[in-house]
Amino acid sequence: MTRMNKATSETCDEEEDVVAVPFPGAPSARSMPGWYPDLFASVAGHVRLGRQRAISAINRELIKTYWAIGRDILDRQHDEGWGAKVIDRLSADLSERFPGARGYSARNLKYMRAFAAAWPEPAIVQRSAAQLPWRHHQLLLDKLDSADQRLWYAAAALDGGWSRDVLALHIEQRLRERSGRAINNFAATLPPEESDLAEQAMRDPYVFDFAGIEDGRREREVERLLIEHVEKFLLALGQGFAFVGRQVRMQVGGDDFYADLLFYHLKLRCYVVIELKAAKFEPGFLGQLSFYMAVIDDLMAHSDDKPTIGLLLCKTKNNVVAEYALRGYVAPIGVAQWTAEIGESLPPEIVSSLPTTDELEAEFADPEEPGFSSSCAGEAE
Repeated sequence: MTRMNKATSETCDEEEDVVAVPFPGAPSARSMPGWYPDLFASVAGHVRLGRQRAISAINRELIKTYWAIGRDILDRQHDEGWGAKVIDRLSADLSERFPGARGYSARNLKYMRAFAAAWPEPAIVQRSAAQLPWRHHQLLLDKLDSADQRLWYAAAALDGGWSRDVLALHIEQRLRERSGRAINNFAATLPPEESDLAEQAMRDPYVFDFAGIEDGRREREVERLLIEHVEKFLLALGQGFAFVGRQVRMQVGGDDFYADLLFYHLKLRCYVVIELKAAKFEPGFLGQLSFYMAVIDDLMAHSDDKPTIGLLLCKTKNNVVAEYALRGYVAPIGVAQWTAEIGESLPPEIVSSLPTTDELEAEFADPEEPGFSSSCAGEAE
């Protein structure tokens, strides 16, 4: 055996003699004291909250940085009157100075410029706008042309925790124009603070474009389609609604009655019973709904619950007739329309006030770059 082979053999023999010592594993969950699950839940909660706060802080600083960059670009462009090539050069130099950094493409720098122009007051950015992710802001810039609209949807997105897709859906369906528009008697039947909250929780019209509902379908068929798409139905109703049941059976004096749709509203702290009609509003519909509300208050509601609210959804309605009909009721009831397409039922005064596509694009057009608008700037990189 050569010297090398002998040395190799001795080394292998030594390795074979080494006894591996296993690393001690975690003790079993069953060996832990009874209070351990509480400790684990508490520590896990701290970790989760800490991570959420860290992510939120990073996002706030990113948004404020983007606004500051956009402000610098706007100010310099205003003072010096330079062209778009400067932004392209700026993007290239930033990429060279900060290799691997994302978000500083020419397209995104133009978004930053539009962002700073849309929110000229830094206090607004620090107070509310900084809490939304950047891609939400891109969507607000692409789809909306006024500060009031952006503020409303930004606040609603924060309050509801909307994803970008949900925000896009609500903008497309013109939620702002529909919120709080249902005919109701809340001011006369509820305390002021509850009345305002209940009114804002109602919409007119409600848009059920997700269920494939066609004209001519009967109420039961519409109900079935809505419940088959219950997640989207809840999204159409708005934040705070929790589904309780469909065709909820109520026994009164030995007779059976069935409420179309029953929900519980987590903010209003009350049941909301919905009657669905595939027909034009008739005053007689309110009597049936009021009856269901009284039964739910007596037989289902907890003593801490607020009075049940009724919502009558009709295919069409005459607002004047609905207002007169509601005067005879002491229970809180709202009357609204439902539609399969948003364009069908918006009042003419709302439709006429909405900006056209050309107007939206012109809002962000760069005078030095014909054809550019924030809508074609693409996603952040």
